[in-house]
This record gives sequence, C-alpha cells and structure tokens, in this order.
Amino acid sequence: MKSNCLIFILILYCACTSSPDQIKNKKKSFDKNAKDSFQSKTVSDVTTILSKKEVPVLCYHNIRNRNETYSVSPSVFAAQMKILSDSGYKTILPDELYEYLVHGASLPQKPVMITFDDTDKDHFSIGATEMNKYGFKGVFFIMTISINRPGYMSEEELNQLSDSGHAIEAHTWDHHRVTKYQAADWDTQLVKPKKRVEAITGKPVKYFAYPFGLWNKEAIPEIQKRGYKMAFILSTKRDSAEPLYTIRRMIVPWQWSAQGMIKAMKSTFHLN
Repeated sequence: MKSNCLIFILILYCACTSSPDQIKNKKKSFDKNAKDSFQSKTVSDVTTILSKKEVPVLCYHNIRNRNETYSVSPSVFAAQMKILSDSGYKTILPDELYEYLVHGASLPQKPVMITFDDTDKDHFSIGATEMNKYGFKGVFFIMTISINRPGYMSEEELNQLSDSGHAIEAHTWDHHRVTKYQAADWDTQLVKPKKRVEAITGKPVKYFAYPFGLWNKEAIPEIQKRGYKMAFILSTKRDSAEPLYTIRRMIVPWQWSAQGMIKAMKSTFHLN
C-alpha cells in the first residue's frame, strides 16, 4: 500500500513540476498525432465508392390512414419497423454512411437507413415513437418553411429528435425543385435552411435531400460549395461521376405490407 502511494506521489510531483515548455511540447505532440491520424484515413475514389455494396435507404413522407402514394398507415409503419428489427437490420445515420463510402469504415451486418421528408408532425409522434421501440435512429430532412406550422413539427420537437440521437438535415426552404434554381435561389434553398436547422439543434447540417428526388449536374457544385457532404435522390440511377451527391432512396408507398416492403427493398438494393 505504501509503495502504491509513493508511486502516485512521484507521478503527481512530475506532472506538477513540468515546465511550460514541456507542457507546450506535449500539446504539440498530441495535436500532431491527432492530425496525422486524421490525415492517414484512406479516401476512396469514385470507382471504389461505386463498387461498394449499396445500403438500403427508405424514404417516408406521411404516416396516416390515407390511400395516397406517399402515405403509409400507422399500423403498416409499425409492422415495417418490427419486421426490420426481427430480420436483424440495424439503422445507420448519414455520418456512418459517409465514413463507409469515403473512408472504408465498417457497418453493421445488415444496415438500413430510415429517412423522412417534409417535416410532418406524424414523423415525430408516430415515426420516432415506433423506431424508439427497437433502438432505431432516423434521418429527418426538413423543409424549414413548415416549422411550427399546424400539422408540422415544431422547433422543440426537432430539438428533441436531435437530442435523442436522430439526424436532422436539410430539404430546402420551401421544396422548390433544384433543377429550377437561379442566382439567389441557391442560398435561399440551401444556406437558409441549413442555418435554421443548425440554430435549432446546435449541430452542423451536412446532408441534403433533393425535393421530388430531382437533380441535375449543375446543382452538385452549388451544393458542395455550401458545405454539404452528401445529397440524396430517390430511386433513379446514381451519377457515375458524383455518387456521393446522388445517394439512392426508395419511397415506401401505402400499398406495401411489411413483407412487401422487405421484398422491394432487397430487390431495389440487390440484397441477399
């Protein structure tokens, strides 16, 4: 016991008597190691990114009892979340997908991304509630003009989702098609919502979903310049030159049962 105390006193003495220069040098060494570690990450080229197995990305709009293309009933949504869990799927978020594609990071054996578009209140009241039963985390692409309006999520609800570990990302200010933007539209639709969401959650917004899934090659450099690391389309083909800005998603329509959703997901993303 006395020996252990003596060792502790000696360590404490050495730490306390370190000169300012020694402390400064230690900090430099730590900073250099951290920088070297960051720089040592391998960055995948386009060919490598395209060769990687696609992660299934589901896209939901409304969760309500309406036979509409973009609606899924609450009971069917609940069944779909259950079958994903029962089938061994684990949710991932955009940061994880980016690290997998760009730096070769590993993912769960059966990854899936669950996304929601347009800020609907049922994403919070039904979507998040069902996902929480299975420890799932989702990605909420926010059309910021709708925040705090009736039928849409409030700032407080978005903040709660963020604090719970969900990703809150951008889906333009008012859902105008990217293919129609001119001049100031880029800042209105890309920068304005980015700043609004960041002010609500206190976290950086790095990912973007195209309204209607529509995009063109001219949009990609504009999106890149405004600080977005990836952008999500719908089920059309990825761009061979910019796969990070054309990540595919699959809309889940009202007609699909839980089993039908799993079958379509496997077919769309070429899963076993």
